[in-house]
Order: sequence, then structure tokens, then C-alpha cells
Amino acid sequence: MPELTVRHRTTYSYREKVELAPHRLMLRPREGRELRLLAYDLSISPDPQVTWSTDVFGNAVATTRFDTPSNTLTIESVAEVELTAPPWPVYDITAGAASYPFRYSAEEWTDLGAFVAPAYLDRSGRLQAWAQGFVAGRSTDTLSLLQDLNSGVFDWISYQSREDEGTQAPLETLDRTWGSCRDLAVLLVEAARCLGLGGRLVSGYLWNSQGSVGSSDGGSTHAWAEVFLPGAGWIPFDPTNRKMGGEQLIPVATGRNIGQITPVAGSFVGPSDAFMSMQVDVEVSARKRNGPVRSPTRTGSEDRI
Repeated sequence: MPELTVRHRTTYSYREKVELAPHRLMLRPREGRELRLLAYDLSISPDPQVTWSTDVFGNAVATTRFDTPSNTLTIESVAEVELTAPPWPVYDITAGAASYPFRYSAEEWTDLGAFVAPAYLDRSGRLQAWAQGFVAGRSTDTLSLLQDLNSGVFDWISYQSREDEGTQAPLETLDRTWGSCRDLAVLLVEAARCLGLGGRLVSGYLWNSQGSVGSSDGGSTHAWAEVFLPGAGWIPFDPTNRKMGGEQLIPVATGRNIGQITPVAGSFVGPSDAFMSMQVDVEVSARKRNGPVRSPTRTGSEDRI
């Protein structure tokens, strides 16, 4: 199982010194059954006060407060993780949920809550009909249905990186037939919710050991989906790369909508034209116990979550 080092540096530049408002950072990898956090370090310049908290979804959130005006802001996160997700996962779905349609238990339905409710208007039922088109019959294998839906997003939507902020609505992505990783993830989650399934968004990093889409050489910020099935729990689906399971995925934050899992969010006080640029550099490197394997690097800001 690979031990990985994830370096994520975000640099903001301003034309003059500005007052930096509090920033909300979601950069610390999220530990789970398939990921172990070995070490973590967060360094920021100028030096802020940093407080840590846990949000309602169990994500680690760092809040920074600055006392010194500055014309730059640099945030660097370095994590050492062990990724144990298998390449061919087997999920122990309960018998009652193995075939679709099925009903969540009353407790599951209550706990999933907003994860089941569609987040976007679909007045004409277009997205509902599109999602329903992947249901093979009156009773179909649930996991196969989700794999078909994941493949359907991959086949229908062409991946295109884009540097502008925000996320396309699912129907907008269907109409345009292209989108970034976050657009594809939102479409998949919303389609799953249209089928009565609990879905959530995930932000994190993609370890590109085998040339996956959405990362040039070795790693990038990335977004994908998870769907809850009784017995198996939250199952990762990456429509950008047509993959199921977390083999190449390093999760950082999960949320009901994409805006809740932005890696870096904040503002400044100063002239409206003070902002010059933002640069994001992500490097993911792997090391076996007997020595280095590969140290790939990806530079740029191409999938701003």
C-alpha cells in the first residue's frame, strides 16, 4: 500500500498591502478505513492565529486570523498519508439493498436527511428522466446501476478543466456536455438523489499513478461523489475517471453541496483592483519502504474546487 506525501501550496498576490480577512481552510486529509494520516503540517505567511474545529460533517477546519497587512498570502499544507484502498473493492451491501429500488430504514432515512434531497430545481423532470434511464428494469442490481450511472456521466460529459470559480448546475452540465471534475461530481450526486439514494460531494486529491484524467503528471485537487448503501456505507465514485472505489483518492472534506468543501475560502479588505493572482501548486509523491518510487508534480490552478 502506498505511503504518499501531499504538498498543496496556494499563493495570493496583491498590488499593494491589504488587510486579510479570516480564511477558512479545509486541507487536512480525512482519516478513514482506507486512509491513515501519518503526519500533517500547515504553514502560512504572514503568520496568523490559527484555530481548529470540526464541522457538522466531521471535517477538520482551520480558521486563520491575520493582524498584519500584506501584499502576499501563502498557505502550504503538507500531509503524509497511507492509502490502503484496494484497486478492485468488494462491498458487502445488505440483502435488502442489493436490488434497486429499495428503501432505507427509518433511522437511515432520518440520518441521511438532506443527502437524499435534490439540491437543484428540476421542474420539467429532465434530470429525473435522465437518471431513470440507467435503471435496467423493475428490479436491478443496485451497485451495477450506480456503476452504469457513473459510466454514463463519463460518457455524456467531456472533462474540461477550468479556472473560474463556481460549479455548473446539473442541467447546465448536461446541456453543455462538458465540465470540470466538480461539475461531473455534482451531476452524479444529484442524479443519485433523483433515484432516492443518499449522495454527498468529496474534495481532496487525486493520486495519478496510472494517467487518470484530471491530473497532468502526479496529482491535483479533485472532486468526486459518494453514495450511501446499507452495509457498505459510503462508496466513492469518480465520474471524471470512470472509477469506483478510493484507490487513487485522498479525501479531505465531505459535504452536502460543493460550496461546503472549498479548500481555501477567504477575502481581503482593500482596493477592488488590489488582487493580482492566485497560484495553486499540488505535488503528490509516493515512496515504498525500500526507497522512492516516483515524485510527480502538477502545477497550476486548473480544477479550483
